[in-house]
Amino acid sequence: MNLELEDNLPHPLTGSLDDLLDNGSSSEQDYNVFVGNNLGERVFLLQVPMKEFFKISEVANEQYREGIEVTQRKLDQVHANKLALYILKGLISSAINFKKARKAPIVPALLDIQEDLGRQPYLSLQPIVVNIRDIGHRGGKLRAVRVLSKEDSSTACFKVYLAQNNLLWVIDGQHRREAMRLVFEFIESVLRHHIYPKKKSLYTPLDGHFDITSEEIQAWQTVLESTKTFCTVSVEVHLGLNGDEERQLFHDLNNLGKKVDRNLALKFDSSNPINLFIKEELIDQLGIQVSDVEQKDWSKDDGSILLKDMSAINAILLLNKTNISTATPEVKDKFNVAKQFWESVKAIDGFGEKQAKEKTIAMQPVVLKALAKLVFDFNFSKKLPENANSLYYTLLDGISNLDFSHKNPIWQYYEMPESNRETMFPGLKSYLPSEETGNRDIGGFNAGLMRFGSKHNDIFPIIGDMIRYQLSLPSRHGSNP
Repeated sequence: MNLELEDNLPHPLTGSLDDLLDNGSSSEQDYNVFVGNNLGERVFLLQVPMKEFFKISEVANEQYREGIEVTQRKLDQVHANKLALYILKGLISSAINFKKARKAPIVPALLDIQEDLGRQPYLSLQPIVVNIRDIGHRGGKLRAVRVLSKEDSSTACFKVYLAQNNLLWVIDGQHRREAMRLVFEFIESVLRHHIYPKKKSLYTPLDGHFDITSEEIQAWQTVLESTKTFCTVSVEVHLGLNGDEERQLFHDLNNLGKKVDRNLALKFDSSNPINLFIKEELIDQLGIQVSDVEQKDWSKDDGSILLKDMSAINAILLLNKTNISTATPEVKDKFNVAKQFWESVKAIDGFGEKQAKEKTIAMQPVVLKALAKLVFDFNFSKKLPENANSLYYTLLDGISNLDFSHKNPIWQYYEMPESNRETMFPGLKSYLPSEETGNRDIGGFNAGLMRFGSKHNDIFPIIGDMIRYQLSLPSRHGSNP
């Protein structure tokens, strides 16, 4: 669409800006915006290159200079770091599309960096919400002109002039802005020093090299160029809000939304490598059933595992953590072991069948977490025992042969009279943590079923100890019968 300014005469903007003028000054920068009404309040909708947005915006939090009215919470640096990695992935994708749009050859290093960071189907930042202060009620003092379409003289957009002191004060998006700062600092450092940072780096090549090749320099230059031109940020600009109004808007934006259910979030996420492993290898290849709806009635159990539980089990298996959020593409090197583990689990009697929870305790996530932790200990722990490989295969063979039925009395160990424990399970006590160090209520046996408790982090290490005992694996406490 060909656009032109209407002319150099003042034109009224009915129902929008007050006293529309058309003369600018050398200290002002013009921006094309759309003017709208958000629940009756005038706003601008602005598209601006990411680098430019960072330059003209600020955040009024407690870490900012004195004399500025605080309308933001303190910055959470950990959250900003996670967003920085996401933005870096997005900028790599943007740089590739930048080259494609210009029909220019793509530097192979760009594709290598994208592969190292991990691909995902789609990347996008949600619009950032800002306010321009001290410009009159709802922006009445701002200067602007109407931009017309050449074809039919209809309003295409408005050109608004912002002075250097007309900062965009971020209301919703301070962590995204801080993440941009971290990304820009990283890229500029790489281009300045021609070496990847060795500590706290947003990106380190998977092959471990730090010196940057000439091809990689070209790649990062393309990324930086994209931030200045091709990669834009969507901004909703509120006009002339005072401190109380900014704080109210911050509250409403951050408190009225409903958090996405964990199972649904995992179901939709295709960026995390462990999540992809679950979908592509465990569900599609091995046929393990996974559900995003929990069935609490065991008599109606269809043999599926809740998706969030599957995620937590694999987090322990591959990362020794309780969630998969920190997984990087490097974790793919462990997938062969993970697949062996799940193949052994699938061979457990009753696993994955209808009413599976009534047939085997192995369908309870806390038991699978115990097994996953043992696999991690014998494969990926920093302190592997000398015969770790042999122990791992003893475990792997034992998983499908161990008695995971509800009637196995070892699961009821803590419900037994103390006099019976040593008789039935001689030496087991040395595998278990001292009962003086914590509550040992791991669950209860009722109506022929052993139901473990909900405090998984306390319970699964104890179940793991019981499995070690039954398979004659070494005790994690350093003493054996």
